Amino acid sequence: MASSINYHCLAYAALDVCNPLDMATVDAAVTRTGLRPGARALDIGTGNGAIAVRLAEHFGLDVTAVERDPAMAAIARGRVDASPAAGLVNLRQAGSGTVLADIAPLDLIVATGTTDPVGDGRLEPSAILDALSGHLKPGGWLLWGDLIWNAEPPVPVRQIFEAVNRFTTHEGTHEAARAAGYEVVTAGISPRAAMDHYIGTADRQARAWLADHPDAPETAVVRASADRVKIMFEYGGDYVDFGLYLLRKPPI
Repeated sequence: MASSINYHCLAYAALDVCNPLDMATVDAAVTRTGLRPGARALDIGTGNGAIAVRLAEHFGLDVTAVERDPAMAAIARGRVDASPAAGLVNLRQAGSGTVLADIAPLDLIVATGTTDPVGDGRLEPSAILDALSGHLKPGGWLLWGDLIWNAEPPVPVRQIFEAVNRFTTHEGTHEAARAAGYEVVTAGISPRAAMDHYIGTADRQARAWLADHPDAPETAVVRASADRVKIMFEYGGDYVDFGLYLLRKPPI
């Protein structure tokens, strides 16, 4: 097994979408944009590449997909290469900041469950949404998805979940989007079953790999990551949901 194996690539290879939502929900949001074939989209943190491929195959969009993790980028590459719409997807293994720095304004940005989507270390949703607006054409769209707090968590739960990202509430996301100048076109919270499927599938895939590879060089790191995520959601899962928001930058 390659040395690039990690918890996330094990988990996400088995998931349709690398977040607690299904592709039908993504389809419904993108359909709402009314974008025509040839419109330009950026999928930040493409993960297994499923959303980027869907944007190309189902909507005919010209997609740039960016993934920082080499192991995940390899999985995404396999999906892109197998797609009949592979010619519409430019997969870049890079940080989001590198891609955003040299890409022209876009019709659509997708950022769902992404760590450091702007690439400059911003953590607060309000600051991230504001920065991404600058990379959209007037009238362009942002499909934003992330964990949200559904209740005030205990301090240790907040600290564990917010080690790499800051989260807000459903209402707080609306406020942050409006403050950044967006219209909130649609907003939804994934059903609990979607969260259970996401966490359960990820854990099963990691545990299966660990059972089959007890002596692999990556075993200790994969087990530590799997245990950390399991504990996070066992103790803090009741405080979080996953929200998906279709935001529009006003036309000129």
